[in-house]
Amino acid sequence: MRGVSLKAVVLAAGEGWRLRPVTFTRPKHLIPVGGRPLLVHILNSLRETGFREVLIVVHYEADKIKEYLGDGSRFNMKIEYIHQPKVMGTADATRLVEDYVEENFLLIYGDLFITPTVIRRVLDAYTANSRFKPVVTMASVPVKHPEHYGVLILEGSYVVDIVEKPAPGTVESNLVNAGVYIFSTEIFDAIKRTSLSARGELEITDSIHYLIKNGRPVIAVDVPRGEWLDVGNPWDLLEANKRALIQMKPEVRGTVEKGAHIKGPVSVAENARVRSGAYIEGPVLIGEGSDIGPNCHIRPFTSIGRNVRVGNACEVKNSIIMDSVTVGRLSYIGDSVIGEGCVLGAGSIFANYRFDSESVKMNVLGRIVDTKRTEMGVVMGDHVKVGVGALFMPGVKIGYNSWIGPNVVVYRDVPSNTILTLKQNVLRRAH
Repeated sequence: MRGVSLKAVVLAAGEGWRLRPVTFTRPKHLIPVGGRPLLVHILNSLRETGFREVLIVVHYEADKIKEYLGDGSRFNMKIEYIHQPKVMGTADATRLVEDYVEENFLLIYGDLFITPTVIRRVLDAYTANSRFKPVVTMASVPVKHPEHYGVLILEGSYVVDIVEKPAPGTVESNLVNAGVYIFSTEIFDAIKRTSLSARGELEITDSIHYLIKNGRPVIAVDVPRGEWLDVGNPWDLLEANKRALIQMKPEVRGTVEKGAHIKGPVSVAENARVRSGAYIEGPVLIGEGSDIGPNCHIRPFTSIGRNVRVGNACEVKNSIIMDSVTVGRLSYIGDSVIGEGCVLGAGSIFANYRFDSESVKMNVLGRIVDTKRTEMGVVMGDHVKVGVGALFMPGVKIGYNSWIGPNVVVYRDVPSNTILTLKQNVLRRAH
């Protein structure tokens, strides 16, 4: 596509606390969905809409982001970085880019899964309304639970108020801030006049609110709900992975042995092997150097990373399995996220459905949160070792570098660097 004159800014400084334990060892922006980090999906959407220059604001695990993306040449883009010394909110991060941009610029939150359609909608609205010279053109999206977001109050296409995380039922609008903007340089003056929020941060929505209250035009453009996803909680990773796999262009470059069955869109990367008796139902991605089977059932919306071994007679459903994982024979993994380098012993069971058929709950930052999913398995950090016959209940999280002993039933979260074993009680029989 023909390039655009605007520069793009991506905010990728946050730690992703709600995505623990996966983010203990990587920034949330590098979590793989559909075989690629979230941030790469954003870069691809930017490139497809004509952007060639991107500035990424980094902080947590900044070196990992820089090492992975480099200067952007392999994405046919120019990527630069600026370090946010302390994570002090979205307005503080935006303030740092003032010397990088000379005119209007696009800004995107780095923890979104969006298609090029979203960016294109914002660009089109910005162009169509250029004669009105809006200081902000922002994406809005309809959601079922607006109380979790900044809710936009509109008059026509103009934003007249932003209500942050209102109590349920207190606002009529279900349109929320989607985290994609085109700003004029007036935003920097507004940031300088922005006060700290209740949580001690400078929020970009407060800066936009300042502009609105001072009569400056702020325009919202509605984007399709199915083209946008806020990846804030562990279960959102599965939805992002599903969407990425639906968009995937299937290609079989590895080896599929005689007797293996491929149904639907399936990608098998170079040097990967699908052994005889395997049944793969797409969309499924099998990464480079991975070895699947024999006699495995890989069900839809599963992403398997590089150099993964899935042993005999395993079943994997709707899951993300990261690089260098070993899944022992006779195991079941349902609706789960398995971190890099984990070793799962034979007969490991990752349950995904409650006995009472209720939706699965998960502990997020000390609060029990309803995932709104009746099928949700386990979220496991990197380098966990699991003994044979271990059973994990739905909604459990396992911290990185932990050991789970054989035959243990794990029904609550396990912290990182923990050893969990089953204690045996041996009694001598009386003669």
